[in-house]
Amino acid sequence: MSTTNTTNETNVTSTRNATSGTVRVAAGALAALLLLAGCSSKAKDDDGNDKGGTAAGEVKTGEGISGKTITLGALTDMTGVYATLGKSVTQAQQLYVKQLNADGGVCGYKVALSVRDHGYDPQKAASGYTELAPKVLGFVQFIGSPFVAAVEKRIDGQDKALVLPQAWSSALLGSSYIRVIGSTYDIETINAVDFLMKEKGLKKGDKLGHVYFEGDYGESALLGSKHIAKEAGLTVVEQKIKPTDNDMTAQVAALKKAGVKAVVISAGPRQAASLVGVAAAGGFDVPIIGNNSAFAPQLLATQAGPALLKNYYVASPSLPIGADTPGAQKLVADYKKAYPKDSLDNGVVAGWTAASAFGEALKKACETKDLTREGVDKALLTIDALDTGFGTPQNFTDPKAASSKQSVILQPDKSVTGGMKVVQEADASDTATQYTPGA
Repeated sequence: MSTTNTTNETNVTSTRNATSGTVRVAAGALAALLLLAGCSSKAKDDDGNDKGGTAAGEVKTGEGISGKTITLGALTDMTGVYATLGKSVTQAQQLYVKQLNADGGVCGYKVALSVRDHGYDPQKAASGYTELAPKVLGFVQFIGSPFVAAVEKRIDGQDKALVLPQAWSSALLGSSYIRVIGSTYDIETINAVDFLMKEKGLKKGDKLGHVYFEGDYGESALLGSKHIAKEAGLTVVEQKIKPTDNDMTAQVAALKKAGVKAVVISAGPRQAASLVGVAAAGGFDVPIIGNNSAFAPQLLATQAGPALLKNYYVASPSLPIGADTPGAQKLVADYKKAYPKDSLDNGVVAGWTAASAFGEALKKACETKDLTREGVDKALLTIDALDTGFGTPQNFTDPKAASSKQSVILQPDKSVTGGMKVVQEADASDTATQYTPGA
């Protein structure tokens, strides 16, 4: 797909010998009609190249718009540690785009997704970003906090294209173009530990285990557990792991020996399943809670399933896909119709929410007749209460803050759509409300 922003150039001419008043009137009327339809040529610079703007009265456009198509990028993981998440996020966004286009698109433009699978590999993520950055208006998906952080300087300094990542590291806050949707991992972890203290018996003086991925994701979550531990009189026992570590036997042994009373896991679904399963097999009967990306309903069909149903919880930035809301019910029906062979999980919610946020920014940018990267970014800054039907309105007006400080606490349940039920509605703990990332 061409990434050069072009418009149809129409020249209305008459022959040198046309002296008829009728011809002149018709030509003038046609020229006026074309102007009203927004078909005049783009402005050119001194070398004859497109400036990216348009003539008076038209929608201003730039990178990522070719002909009548707006192209958005999606850097996902369909073959790595977050394969189930990546598939669900991507398909939900493709569904959103299909419905948006069926409703007429944006400003007369159709929207298209250009998807690349990086397999949670840093080199593939970087090369995928390098390939897509010049070709897209922005990114509606970018899985992996470390990978987003690795190209943050290019995003802010060179490309200046809006990125809505499926990544919740607090280190991403403050960027003019990277906007975290929902609570960041540190805030989410604070809310998770608050739940353990209020509902699961964790108390002052206890030890709290924290198993976490090395890198931006895990270390952002660790900031949260350390902060609330300091506030609440807990001691954090750390266990750092790599994304390639799938057997949590050693970590469980260390935490059991240390005498921890509860565990937070900031890793992937495989690591969470291993941790919970090994703990149950070894008689290590403590509550375990994961960050939002540390579960997939497919785990309930594995040997770890019974243990997950008993002792595992997840902190989420929104209600689950099986929520009893009109928005959730419609999305479930639409997704099942579009992808009848695929299971439903909270990746669908994450993908839909990000696509909705980008879509709303595009619509507002259309209203101001500025579909450039800068125009779309400015448009997102005007959205202060986006509600996609999953319980947590999103406020994008402050780039230095997460769009929400609320978390929903979920528990695995085979009997509900998506395999997760709500045990605590969306809420921000007092500690999270008073907490400022990076302070």
